[in-house]
Amino acid sequence: MLEREVKLGAGPAFHLPNLEGVVEGSVVGSPEVLRLETVYYDTPDLRLARWGVSLRYRRGEGWTLKLAPAVAGGAIERSELVFQGGSKKPPEAALAVVRAYVRKAAVEPVARLSTVRRRVRVNDAAGKQLAEVVDDEVSVRDGRRVAARFREIEVEVPAGEQGANGSAAPSALEPLVTRLRNAGAGAPDPTPKYVRALGPRALEPPEVAPSPVTAQSPAREVIRNVIAESVASLLRHDPLVRTSGDPEAIHQARVATRKLRSHLRTFGTLLDPEWTEPLRSELGWLALALGAVRDREVLLDRLRDQAKALPAHDVRAASSLLSILEGEIKDLRKTVMVDLDSPRYVELLEKLVEASTAPKTVPDADLAAAATLPVLATGPWRRLRSAVRQLPENPTDPELHRIRILAKRARYAAEAVAIIAGPTATAFARAAAKLQTVLGEHQDSVTAQAWLRAAKVSGKRAFAAGELIATEHIAANKARADWLDAWKALDRKSMRSWMP
Repeated sequence: MLEREVKLGAGPAFHLPNLEGVVEGSVVGSPEVLRLETVYYDTPDLRLARWGVSLRYRRGEGWTLKLAPAVAGGAIERSELVFQGGSKKPPEAALAVVRAYVRKAAVEPVARLSTVRRRVRVNDAAGKQLAEVVDDEVSVRDGRRVAARFREIEVEVPAGEQGANGSAAPSALEPLVTRLRNAGAGAPDPTPKYVRALGPRALEPPEVAPSPVTAQSPAREVIRNVIAESVASLLRHDPLVRTSGDPEAIHQARVATRKLRSHLRTFGTLLDPEWTEPLRSELGWLALALGAVRDREVLLDRLRDQAKALPAHDVRAASSLLSILEGEIKDLRKTVMVDLDSPRYVELLEKLVEASTAPKTVPDADLAAAATLPVLATGPWRRLRSAVRQLPENPTDPELHRIRILAKRARYAAEAVAIIAGPTATAFARAAAKLQTVLGEHQDSVTAQAWLRAAKVSGKRAFAAGELIATEHIAANKARADWLDAWKALDRKSMRSWMP
């Protein structure tokens, strides 16, 4: 379930106002009073809380896991997962979702809250819930002792609701918050109850967090920073890979692994090779597993779009054809889940977290970043330029794919040193990304044609496959015609930039 809510502070004198008429056509229910006993679980160093995640057991409700929220305009939007299980320990299914954060650490009770909740439901005329307004008086318990008390007003609405015509439905959130603020409630405060209960430690940065660096910073600090950025991205997207089914989650996790491998290679001369090479190898294993799913999901989206342009009587056959691809993706996702639940993956994450804190560098990494890293970042560029110059007049598909990979590495290297090299490196990275995009279009088309030719289908589905192959052939030829212009733009950019 996806929830969207706003939390407001409230003093002792605050009273919930009458909510009748706040939302046009709504029916406001009678206030209900509930008594809630909640236990929050986390690691001893509060990893979940520091990532914005909560795991709780509430008597009468069972286990609830809330993933890291997105905050905009004071409103919080987050995924909420419910699990069955006894009160003694968290269900394994819940711990699996946050395995990337927890890894080998113990999970134990860290906060106990007793809450008196006054709840008002706001429904539409048909009885469908539009919002829920609660007034919580919270006691933080330390055994039988009350360690702290606070009060919180919360307005929650279903996220992503649609109107009758399929457009976004008007939210009840804003008018309800306005009414509560006018009645004396405080400003929106996204801090969750359990974080307020746990205190300052829960507000510390996550265990993997990039830190500010400058051109004067030691090279090892900049390397640590770019590693931390990618490791943090991988950790953030891991729970979404497991739960959301959103292709973007797989994509971002894969990008993180690829960037890490690229950075370890680009800055390899400043890193201990006995530490670097095994790490790159394991990242390659993970990237391969994620890539198998990602490539198929990209292919499915692509062919679905292409199928929309087919004659109407062929669309159904194309849909049947693509159901084969959907089955492949389902099986590949199961395989990825096995990999993500494996001890091998947990060990890799432990090493990555360590790398994001203290990468194993050589003494030269203590030199200023400005004096060392831009030179190293030219390595991927030189390899790309050399490879392009060695291409025949009509490169093969694998040769163009290789150029795309090298362009991606050059882009990652430029992005990694942009904090040092400045806007010219950023401009170079953008130009490299454009070349990568054009060659990516070519490779996606080649991959699509290969899959369509290999599909074991006949009759109408085979005819639809042929139509799609013809469309993809045109797309591949266009990309072949465009890539040299993108390359020339990148080559010109490099001549005037931070590259030697």
